[in-house]
Amino acid sequence: MNTESEVVKAIIEQVIKQLNGGAVHSDGIFDEVDDAVDAALKAHYELISLGLTKREEIIEAIRQAGLDNTELLSKMEWEETGMGRYEHKLIKHRLAIMKTPGVEDIRPEVITGDHGITLVEKLPFGVAGCITPSTAPSETVFHNVICMIAAGNSAVISPHPAAIKTTIKVVQVINEAVTAVGGPDNLIVCLNEATLQKASQIIKHPKISLLVATGGEGVVKEVLSSGKKAIGAGPGNPPVLVDETADIEKAGKDIVSGAGFENDLQCIGEKEVLVVRSVADQLIRAMVKNGAYLLERNEQVDALTKLVTTSEGRINKDYIGKNASVILKAMGINAPDSTPVIIYEAPVEHITVMEEFLMPILPIIRVDSVDDGIGLAVLIEGGRRHTAIMHSKNVDHMTRFARKIKTTIFVKNGPSYSGVGLGGEGYPAMTIAGPTGEGLTSPQSFTRIQRCVLVDGFNLR
Repeated sequence: MNTESEVVKAIIEQVIKQLNGGAVHSDGIFDEVDDAVDAALKAHYELISLGLTKREEIIEAIRQAGLDNTELLSKMEWEETGMGRYEHKLIKHRLAIMKTPGVEDIRPEVITGDHGITLVEKLPFGVAGCITPSTAPSETVFHNVICMIAAGNSAVISPHPAAIKTTIKVVQVINEAVTAVGGPDNLIVCLNEATLQKASQIIKHPKISLLVATGGEGVVKEVLSSGKKAIGAGPGNPPVLVDETADIEKAGKDIVSGAGFENDLQCIGEKEVLVVRSVADQLIRAMVKNGAYLLERNEQVDALTKLVTTSEGRINKDYIGKNASVILKAMGINAPDSTPVIIYEAPVEHITVMEEFLMPILPIIRVDSVDDGIGLAVLIEGGRRHTAIMHSKNVDHMTRFARKIKTTIFVKNGPSYSGVGLGGEGYPAMTIAGPTGEGLTSPQSFTRIQRCVLVDGFNLR
């Protein structure tokens, strides 16, 4: 007579056999959505039949393959998208590959008492549809894939059109690593072209049970209206507040470092500075000392504004993620390629304050008091619940700001990237789900909870 585990295994094998009629691929790249989803579903059933130890082995293989290909993928991403800095992409890749949690994040919980025992387990959804951004296409795939596999899911990647080559390559690298250690073919799949039609097919596909969108407000809104379990990581507009008690020299250095990382392409990066008036000049000097280029005349600020916005008052995408020196050169100003960020003073209603510009430009707003700064920061952040930063030695000030701003990430006395495990404690995430509340996603974010209750039994006390 079969044991329960043998019965389950037999059922899984039968399901896999039924799914074997579709298109045959091994590198995870497909022409059609239906074929990709069917292959991923088959791989999901194979994965859950292999057990947690095999998942750990698969994840370790992915980590090693990622490290082996970090330089290649960073170069491909930088060349294909034309955004960010190659040396920073190396750091982001290593962070996502090595510090994203694995199966340790989905350990079960046990509750015991007079009335029996309850086991709370984190189970997979099945096939996940992942919409990836152009700002970190390869790193986001690594983070999401490690999380998905640890949770027991397979994934269908919907690549951004501006990063299709890089995304295909990273999916191929991952599948090669998975199969090399005996994992399922096509555990992670991707379409060989990126169109709105195919992205929509993925979102609506009946065999996809979970959706994860990392990108702009439009795509997040679409997945949230899908009727499925959806995790949305939308844009931010992180303000940094500096009060009169802060270590101003350190604050200036940290702000330039955070905003200059990847040319402020990251949604966690400092996007505007609010500083108490009494220390504003000192902070600006500290930022210039650390490489920031200061626009001192109103006409320069006007020229910058005209350059980075369109005639319709929208963000000029030609300068997203470009080096500060490229933006300055377009303004007729020569500066070293190493220049991390452009700083200038602006009123709070300025478009580069109120909108998120994924560029190394950093407006500075003087405020009369820390409470004025908190009020304006909440207004500027706009309820996105993403990231905020504060430099202060006053615990009451930091507490008031944290309670008012209510962001997923709140960094105190450090650069913004400290909030995702780079120079700060904690794990990283390339999918930061503020709109849906999961925060920095990890494997348990992509699981569903099952409570298994045994009543009045197995009580040893």
